Amino acid sequence: MRSLIFIVIVAVLLVVAALATGFVNIRQLRGGQPPQITANRNGLSAKGGQSPAFDVETGSVKVGTKETTVKTPTLEIQKPRENQSNEAANNGT
Repeated sequence: MRSLIFIVIVAVLLVVAALATGFVNIRQLRGGQPPQITANRNGLSAKGGQSPAFDVETGSVKVGTKETTVKTPTLEIQKPRENQSNEAANNGT
């Protein structure tokens, strides 16, 4: 039961976030009208009525690849023996 409530809360938050960011745009085109209900000996009867109409526009996400050149720094590694011999030569002068 807790997981169901959690899923409903997450779904509501996603819908609110989509509307707030403009990713989803909902416009009402036609309002709703309730049906006319009449009672008679046989029970109830309903006539007419109209459901509302909405226009929903959603954003799109495009995913693709492209080739590019990235400059990376070069790394020079000196072995410890070379460092010690260079330091000894520098100290001797």
